Amino acid sequence: MTGVPRDGQALWLLAATFVVAVAGLVYELIAGAVSSYLLGDSVTQFSLVIGVFMTSMGLGAWASRFVEVPERGFTLSQVLLGIVGGFSAPVLFLAYGYLDGLHAILFALVIAIGALSGLEIPLITRILTEREAMKHTLSSVLTADYAGALVAALLFPLVIVPQLGLMAASLSFGLLNLLVAGISVWLFRDRIGWLLRGAWVLGLAACAAGLWWSDRIVSLADAAFFEDNVILAEETSYQRIVVTEWRGRYRLFLNGSIQFDTLDEHRYHESLVHPAMAHAPRRADVLILGGGDGMAAREVLRWDGVERVVLVDLDPRVTELFRDNGTLAALNGRALDDPRLEIRNEDAWLFARESDQVFDVVILDLPDPRDFAVSKLY
Repeated sequence: MTGVPRDGQALWLLAATFVVAVAGLVYELIAGAVSSYLLGDSVTQFSLVIGVFMTSMGLGAWASRFVEVPERGFTLSQVLLGIVGGFSAPVLFLAYGYLDGLHAILFALVIAIGALSGLEIPLITRILTEREAMKHTLSSVLTADYAGALVAALLFPLVIVPQLGLMAASLSFGLLNLLVAGISVWLFRDRIGWLLRGAWVLGLAACAAGLWWSDRIVSLADAAFFEDNVILAEETSYQRIVVTEWRGRYRLFLNGSIQFDTLDEHRYHESLVHPAMAHAPRRADVLILGGGDGMAAREVLRWDGVERVVLVDLDPRVTELFRDNGTLAALNGRALDDPRLEIRNEDAWLFARESDQVFDVVILDLPDPRDFAVSKLY
């Protein structure tokens, strides 16, 4: 690494290890989240993705022994990881909408990302071994790697998904990988050929363009999923929220599953609420588990004698939208603004288990049980 002091070289490689670990785990979590959103059953999807990813990392680590020039191999793995990982979410969303065999595409991407991630630690260790004692090298690399994994695990649900969404997050971390690769191209310039430099430039341009056009990619994917116009699409820490509209007909989708259609939602919510309310000796205090769209609350509040309604829904963004968005709030008759209603954004299972409050009527307005987390509520 011409022109760079050895201490600076080692510090950069440890920093690169940290960034690689963050990006690698983010790609893994994105693959698990996308497959859960599209296919349901989050326990199965995340288990399969994690298992295949870890196995592929081992395959990549084994394959690193065949890399003759570790500096070149590390840089190449960064370039490829940035491209494959960066475009993983767009490819999965578009494949689900326009192609068959999503599982094959999913696991091909996970294997590629896992193998490329597995290559990096052995290659970085080989480069650093030339500069310091092996025991210190390995411990430093593993420390940076584990620290990066912790940071990614914390940031993914709290910051990355709510602020960026899965599509932009994937492309952003692809760009980050390619920026790391760019520094490596410069540091290892005496061992990097023009072909690898060209691949880096093309990959960087592709990821930057993809990030710039990420909203259009999302719209293109949504056009394949939904037959009506998408008027709202957001990703929260818990789910993907989509609202569609066609000639005054609105539909709500959570993780791709329809929750209501204004054409006939009254049939469901009236049947859900009114028999229970009619047969209750008292109806002063009512508990609604789920129902963040406010439709069940609208029906409950039609009854005389209702003094308090507690609505427990996990995702605060759902209740915010159906309280504060004028179009959506009109669908529930602005029930979520009623002074008698209290919104509790927490897990309905924990609330039911831990609360010592007594209610006259309990209404369960829950999503379809597509995975274990929802099934246990039923």
